[in-house]
Amino acid sequence: MPSPDLPSMTTLGILLESGTHARAHYALVVAAGAAAIGRDVVVFATNRGCLLLAEPCPLMDDPREAAIAARGVAGIATLRAACIEMGVRLIACDAGLRAEELVDMPLAAGVEVAGIVTFLQALGAGQVVTL
Repeated sequence: MPSPDLPSMTTLGILLESGTHARAHYALVVAAGAAAIGRDVVVFATNRGCLLLAEPCPLMDDPREAAIAARGVAGIATLRAACIEMGVRLIACDAGLRAEELVDMPLAAGVEVAGIVTFLQALGAGQVVTL
């Protein structure tokens, strides 16, 4: 029987490096989908991907956000709230924040600031999707 301190073999790690709306949005789509089927999920945002975890999130002002909402597709605000509600772990990369000069950027409630080692420890033998 696995130790309760070790991550689940079904843990899904999402590494978000890009700060584009499309990639950030789909990172949340994947995270929400995996959490909805009972997987443990960790989103690790680095470099410009950290914008997804800002409060307020500048990606919500992207014209694509309004366009997809008009088409009946959940946007970043809805997906991020759903992910938080389902227990998705959100981590902003300390080095990524510094590299992009975003250290003073306010982060959404519950967002951790940590490094790649924390992300990898959280994954254990789980899977990684990079966007």
